[in-house]
Amino acid sequence: MPKKASLCKQFSRIIRGQSGFAGGKCVATINRNQIKATILGKRFRVTSSFSFESLNQKTGKALCLGRAAFLQKEVNPFISAIRKQGIRVSSIRNEWLFDRPRLIYVNMEAVDKPLAFARKVRRALDAIPS
Repeated sequence: MPKKASLCKQFSRIIRGQSGFAGGKCVATINRNQIKATILGKRFRVTSSFSFESLNQKTGKALCLGRAAFLQKEVNPFISAIRKQGIRVSSIRNEWLFDRPRLIYVNMEAVDKPLAFARKVRRALDAIPS
């Protein structure tokens, strides 16, 4: 298995997502099947995705990004946990007008070693009370 594909699989395994490549970057996708969401009354699959790209072979660091979907009550615990680990929150917003329950999307960014970023994301996701 090529090194990049192996790194992508490790990244996804840590986050507990499905691995893949999109546009040349590694993407780990988490399906939030426990959230029964609808948009305009139709079922909507809630997903979060985390990626890395532009890996520097010397430093091992890459541009690491995330777009995560949350229920309103999950947003503050996640943001607190992710910021404590040095990951920047770049936006917080809702994307849909007629979603039930209301979904909030948090975008994040860091230049970090991909596996370190994945561990930080996993810790932040685990900090959300169930």
